[in-house]
Amino acid sequence: MHQLTTPSEEQRLLRTVPSAGEAALLSEVVELRAKNEQLEHALVSRAVIDQARGMVMALAPCSSERAWDVLVDLSQHCNIKLRDVAGTLVATTKDRTLPEPMQRELRRALRSLHLADRR
Repeated sequence: MHQLTTPSEEQRLLRTVPSAGEAALLSEVVELRAKNEQLEHALVSRAVIDQARGMVMALAPCSSERAWDVLVDLSQHCNIKLRDVAGTLVATTKDRTLPEPMQRELRRALRSLHLADRR
């Protein structure tokens, strides 16, 4: 993501615009840029979460919804944001090790998923 202007530059531009119409337009541009950055971040996070979901589906053959539940459960038990849990899980494909607390919780979640399927 490349930000075209810094927040301080945007504030300076807002103060130096001569007309009210131009100020309103510039204010809208600043707001739209912020929303654009948020959406770009959300898209990146979503892709990583979907990759982690697929990994869970491969580890314990289950539906996408069940894999989502496993990730949410892992996030809640480890007190880590879902996107960070997903990123850490996906990073294991690049020879990174899953932290021990996450390994333990993932094993627990997968075991409970397996037991629920047996019932």
